[in-house]
Parts: sequence; C-alpha cells; structure tokens
Amino acid sequence: MTIEMPEQVRQIIDWLEAGGFEAYLVGGCVRDSLLGRAVHDWDICTSARPMEMKRCLRGYKLLETGARHGTLTAVVEDKTYEITTFRVDGPYSDRRRPDSVTFVRSLREDLARRDFTINAMAYNDRRGLIDPFGGREDLEKGVLRCVGEPEERFSEDALRILRALRIAAVFGFTIEERTAQAAHRLRHTLRDISAERIQSELKKLLAGPRAADVLREFRDVVAVFIPEIEPMFDFEQHNPYHVYDVWEHTLRTVEAVASTPVLRLTMLLHDISKPECFAMDNKGVGHFYGHPDRGAEKARQILRRLKFDNDTIDDVYALVKYHDIPFDPTVKIIRRRLRKIGKRRFQLLLEVKRADALGQNPEHLEKRLKNLEAARQILEKIERENLCYTVSGLDIRGDDLIALGFERGPAIGETLEALLDMVINETLENRREALLREAKKRLALSGKVTENVKIR
Repeated sequence: MTIEMPEQVRQIIDWLEAGGFEAYLVGGCVRDSLLGRAVHDWDICTSARPMEMKRCLRGYKLLETGARHGTLTAVVEDKTYEITTFRVDGPYSDRRRPDSVTFVRSLREDLARRDFTINAMAYNDRRGLIDPFGGREDLEKGVLRCVGEPEERFSEDALRILRALRIAAVFGFTIEERTAQAAHRLRHTLRDISAERIQSELKKLLAGPRAADVLREFRDVVAVFIPEIEPMFDFEQHNPYHVYDVWEHTLRTVEAVASTPVLRLTMLLHDISKPECFAMDNKGVGHFYGHPDRGAEKARQILRRLKFDNDTIDDVYALVKYHDIPFDPTVKIIRRRLRKIGKRRFQLLLEVKRADALGQNPEHLEKRLKNLEAARQILEKIERENLCYTVSGLDIRGDDLIALGFERGPAIGETLEALLDMVINETLENRREALLREAKKRLALSGKVTENVKIR
C-alpha cells in the first residue's frame, strides 16, 4: 500500500533518513489516509533527537514548539509540520500530560504509548505500514480499542475517555468492550480535565453522525461534566405528544438536526429543565410549564462553565427559550416572531422545531411538519415582498419624528415601536405618508411638542 503525502512532508522524511535516522508519518494522518478521508495535519515521528533534527533540516525554519518533549515544528511555505522524537512517557500526575519523557530509538516503543490502535500506526514509502497493534484490522472492523491496558491509557490522560467517545461518534466505530468498560469505570477522572479541553471534544462529538448512539451508551460519562442531564434519564413524560422519556427524546432530536455546534447543543439542552417543571393534571397527563425559560437559563450556565464563546451561548439561550413558542402560519404571527428573534435565529428555530417534532409521537408528526413548512413559505413571502418586521424597515426614521416636533429622547423609540406594532398587526400601512399621519396624531395626543414647531 502507498500513502500519498505532500511533497514537503516526503522531503522532510528523506532528509531525516539521509542523516541516518528513521522517520515516519504517524497517528491521525495515517489513520485518515487508510480511511480515504482528507488529512489536515501531517505529523512525523523520528529516531532523531531535537538537535539531530536541526542538523538534518538546516534548510528549514524550525520552531521549538515542544523541544522539551521532543517536538519541533517545520514551517514550509506557510504550512507547519510537527516532527517528534520517538519517546516513552513518564507518569501523568495531572492526568493531562507526562511529567517527563524519555527519548528512545525504537518506533514500536513510541507507538506503544499512544491512545488507540488506529492512532498507533506509522508509514513511510520505504518500509510501508508499521502496525504492531492491529490498528488496520480495527479500522476495517470499525472498532476502537486502546493500545495495551485501557485503564492505564485512560489513567494517563483522562481526556482520552472523551476522545474515544468523539472518535466513535465521528467515525461510526464501536468502542471495544474492555475499552468501554474502562471509560465507564474511570469517568470520574474527567473532573480533572479543564473546561476548554472538554468543550473542544464535546463539540466534535456532537457533530458526529453517531452522536446520539454514543450519548445513549455513555450518558454516565457525559453526566460527569454536565450533571444537569441526569434527571432527564428515564424520565417518563406522560403526555400524548411524547412516546419517549425525556433523554431518549433529546437524543432523537440531536440526530434529527443538522450537525452544527449551535443546533446540536440546542437539542442536547432544549428540554433540560423538563423534570423540574413536571406536573401531572387530574387526567394523568404530564405538563412542563415554564421549562423553556428555565432551560434557557440552565443552558447558559452550562455553556459558560464549559467556556463556550458568547455568540454560541447567546444563540443556544435564545433557541432553547423559544423552542416551544407557537408558530401559527400567518403573516402576522411570523412577522411578530421575526421581530422578537430576528431572521437568522428564526431560521435556526425552524430547524430546532422540526427536530423537536421528529423526536415526538409520530402520530402528530405530519401535521407539525406541514405547519413548519407553511411558516417557512410565509417567511419567503415576507422576504420576497419586503414586508416590514423591524423598526429599521419602517418608511420613516427618528429624524422624521423630530422634524414633526417630537422631543429627542425615549419618545422617539417608543413611537417607532408603536408604529411597527400597527404595521405588523396590519392596521397601518408601511408608507411614509400613513406613518407620518399616525405619528402626528400621537404627538397631538401627547401634548409634547418641541418649541416653535407647528403640527400641520
């Protein structure tokens, strides 16, 4: 077999080997090449120590990005390639990175310290694929397995537990039984991992095609860093619109929505406050009054704790808050919704509500999807006909009101908002003359006129 690599990478390997050292592609680039996936990072491992690398690669710009751990970064035509000395790791006292490393000349020893068999393969054109732990076979079978003892690998770096879940979700792999058992047993060690590292892996996990399956099997692992999800587990809804418990409904909505971070996070958290808002009426029907508002607040707290960016937090907060808002497919109602949340979030909300419907009782699905499609068509009509739903869309501005005699200050904004209300409610046309007439009436009724201005 042959792996096609960039010419710059081949030259780096050739220079290192010309200096009397071994050099290979290693890790994710080998795995992704075997899977036929695009490779984004080409990493190289070598028997050369950092000073020896410098001698072999004198013509390259080399950055000492991790020289203490044996890593230099070659910069070639604005691209970067990490080159790392074969090594074995010392103890991981912080469950994150080794306290020390020992450089070795053996490729097998280096591969033995890596997390999973599919990441413990190396390749160069002269020797072909080096696969001492059966990574290629595991790739072909779609199995994720730790190199050596799973508990030892996870004890070294607890984030490997979440990385296993992410790889399973993204690649559609099954986590081998002993590896899965170790992930469950050692899940508590994720508490030692920084929020930033958790957040990065969680986003990738949620984007995976098998995210829902992984969340279903490893919900106890995810609950370590989002304990707020636990009350959803096995919580029956006792409602004719639902045939699944709250957690299962959540998972079905996650897999039903597009795999963008905002949408996947929204579906993961949209019903997070249902258990605490549950009430059963005298007919035995469950209700969850207030759960969108409380859920939005809780979602914001969770995402802040996990160090998500403010734009993501604000979007998820709004989408959770409004995910249950009625969408009667009329121009008037849709304009009101657009006014409240804006066009971009309204479009996202359509996707959220569609996914929510797909996770509910199939008996009601057709009606709900038709309703959402009607709302989408009305949105297109509003955009096509340029129907106003914001103050900026009105055919007059604040300066026009000042020219009429309005005092500067809150009255300007209040009047524009009142005019917008009338336009959206279809009791006033969005024409300059009509808006000015209505504004004059309001000014006359208020009695607040700027000096020396007459109302005509």
